Amino acid sequence: MTVERAIIAIPMGDAAGIGPEITVRSLAKQEFYNICKPLVIGDAAVLRKAIEVTGVDLKVSTVDSPAAGAYVFGTIDVIDLANIDLTTWEPGKVQAQCGQASFEYVAHAVELAMAGEVAALATTPINKESLKAAKVPYIGHTEMLEDLGNTPDPLTMFQVHSLRIFFLTRHVSVKEAISQMTKERVHDYLIRCDKALQRLGIENRKLAVAGLNPHSGEGGLFGREEMDEIAPGIEAAKLDGIDAYGPVPADSVFFQALNGKYDAVLSLYHDQGHIAAKMTDFHRTVSITNGLPFLRTSVDHGTAFDIAWKNIASSVSMEECIKLAAQYAPKFTRESL
Repeated sequence: MTVERAIIAIPMGDAAGIGPEITVRSLAKQEFYNICKPLVIGDAAVLRKAIEVTGVDLKVSTVDSPAAGAYVFGTIDVIDLANIDLTTWEPGKVQAQCGQASFEYVAHAVELAMAGEVAALATTPINKESLKAAKVPYIGHTEMLEDLGNTPDPLTMFQVHSLRIFFLTRHVSVKEAISQMTKERVHDYLIRCDKALQRLGIENRKLAVAGLNPHSGEGGLFGREEMDEIAPGIEAAKLDGIDAYGPVPADSVFFQALNGKYDAVLSLYHDQGHIAAKMTDFHRTVSITNGLPFLRTSVDHGTAFDIAWKNIASSVSMEECIKLAAQYAPKFTRESL
């Protein structure tokens, strides 16, 4: 039985960064046209320049809609917003026009996803300073998607190989993160994590919660957070039917999940989960934003202005980003607003 290839929208990212390069490098490989229909949302002239710089053997075809794409290897289908002035464009530098354009690529891709015209977004890097220069009222993708997708507090998941990691807290100090580790929050996040995995098509879901203290506190010898907050939150989730385990000492839980004991781990703070993912495979770590009405995967790196447009940027993370979007898209359960 042949599975219909899903249309994956790829917003081109900041035109001064490595987004255009890693996009054309990825789409210069036949395998991506075997697993999906990649559609770039960007600037056709910039893409042609990226093809010239990287030396890949590709052509660019502009289309008006996802349905109009041919999706044949050797030609990149692009919805051309034509919003970069190459006479003033400078590679590797913060520019307002690039910030504004990168927002427009994402906004258009979201519009297509909300209309069901594309199955998923696989996003390339955008730049906070460029967005600020353009007076775009967002600091990054998450904030854009939260607003454009009408989704408060979207849930981030990292995936690298078979390891999936959710995050209980985000960009806050460790001290503040610990204050947020309440039983109510652990309970709520386990329910949300389970739902996110279900929407990705994962059955019989087993979720582990990482411990905070050495040996998960060793019965209170090394701290009471596990006893007072984390374990009660896990027990409350179990009463709601969540197959949850822990707290499992953080020095072993990620290894166990990578090897199949758990389907995902709830990391308690930013670096706890980031270190585990990036030490597993830095270049193949992909971010998935859960809770949106549509599927979104993303590279886990920035615009890399220092190496942009020098034909040295690796496309590995972008390739993994597209692969995961193609893998989950046929199973993904869409939610309406």
